[in-house]
Amino acid sequence: MNKQNEIIRIIQKVSKQSAAPDTSESLFDAGYLDSFALTDMIAVLEEKFGISIPDADVTPRKFETVEKIEEYLETHGV
Repeated sequence: MNKQNEIIRIIQKVSKQSAAPDTSESLFDAGYLDSFALTDMIAVLEEKFGISIPDADVTPRKFETVEKIEEYLETHGV
């Protein structure tokens, strides 16, 4: 499974929504994530990809879309 599909699967799991988000749509505006779901998603991303995401990076701006999440992971060696 490619990274983008894995991110989408994680978002669906955390948000408990079966529909897949568009890669460029705001996950917050579309109702997939809120501040509580963001921290849950971060925990799953850390476990799945074997990284540690610092608290300072846990902001909606950095995880607004599937594309931004994928970009964040790539810049952190995933």
